[in-house]
Amino acid sequence: MSTDRPGNGLLIVGSSQAGVQLAVSLRALGFTDPVTLLGDENHRPYQRPALSKEFLQDKITKESLIFRSEDYWREHDIDVVKGEFIEKVHTDPDGSGTAHSAGGRTFAFDRLALTVGARARRLDLPGSDLDGVLYLRNADDALELKARAPHAQRVVVIGGGFIGIEAAASLHTLGKDVTLVEYADRLVARAVGEQTSAFLADHHRSRGIDIRLGTGVEAIVGADGRVTGVDIGTEVLPADIVLVGIGVIPNTDLAEQLGLDVDNGIVVDRYATASDGHTLAVGDCANLPNPVPGAPEGARVRFESVNHAIEQAKVAAYAAMGRQSEYAGVPWFWSNQGDLKLQIAGLSTDHDQVVDRSPADPTKHSVLYYRQGRLIAADCVNVPLDFMMVKQALGAQVDLPADQVADPTVPLKPILTAALEGEHA
Repeated sequence: MSTDRPGNGLLIVGSSQAGVQLAVSLRALGFTDPVTLLGDENHRPYQRPALSKEFLQDKITKESLIFRSEDYWREHDIDVVKGEFIEKVHTDPDGSGTAHSAGGRTFAFDRLALTVGARARRLDLPGSDLDGVLYLRNADDALELKARAPHAQRVVVIGGGFIGIEAAASLHTLGKDVTLVEYADRLVARAVGEQTSAFLADHHRSRGIDIRLGTGVEAIVGADGRVTGVDIGTEVLPADIVLVGIGVIPNTDLAEQLGLDVDNGIVVDRYATASDGHTLAVGDCANLPNPVPGAPEGARVRFESVNHAIEQAKVAAYAAMGRQSEYAGVPWFWSNQGDLKLQIAGLSTDHDQVVDRSPADPTKHSVLYYRQGRLIAADCVNVPLDFMMVKQALGAQVDLPADQVADPTVPLKPILTAALEGEHA
């Protein structure tokens, strides 16, 4: 057994967006102790969002996905370790300890950060182990899908969340016959409102994607060990590839092993610190107090977005430096789906009023959400100015009155400017 002892330093388990940003932010803040960024994949740290879009469509190369050059890591004295899956961690009362990998290596640390992300939820149905049933969560998944796509014509996507829709749009762009099956009665139901769901479904159907809503899957069928179709009860949808995108499960195994509080993710405070007072947890794996200004007391959320991983990692870097920088901000998300760019500002959960200010252009869509008369979120498709104005308003905690925003020919900027001037009058 080999032993790697970086001395007094921080071990970051998970070379995700959150892990990379934490390492980068630490050095930018002047952290001089050793930093080890450890990933379980045999790839240099890379960006995930493009896997279902530009990378699948051959618009960018593998090298374009890499976060930083090897020279960067060397110059900033960050030890990047690939291909080591941590299966056991021991910590002492002061937060120091040792991590043990499945490959027999050990990594000593003074402080631990878990940026372990989430894993794809697996399909539990007859035939789900057939050759040709694929997932799309990491680089290896994307490489396999990309290798198989040229030899397939019919693709069934199971799941109408962001990954499913993005992949469906990309595969359709590549000339595939795509059917998307979603159990719920609308697309992306957890993230957008009903009008936006309907807009997305109508648009993708108009482009030729067969979208089946309110449709369950009974089995995956095949012949000679290979997938040939998806049984939805009323018919079998033919398929050369079945791509499953039915959500993710936060990786909490190490946190549970350490006795940390876990509830739909690793429970952390506003400083990205877990229940032991030492371990940091950042990104998709973390359940944190809702950072939205004005959020109800005690409300907690777990985000799956790049901007969240970046912003929370910056807070965690301050915590590692012994400084407190509370995480508070406006969550925002984006999703590129063929010729659509969906941008979401805020959280529309529990809204009680919707203002639709969509332009006449059928490729554009803009709705604002209100709760008790206050602006809380917006879904904008190909209307970037509306997204920017709503994001600014939420960040400044000023309102865009519902009775002033309904006309899409009236820009939001002067309404926001008047609101900000009124706030400072």
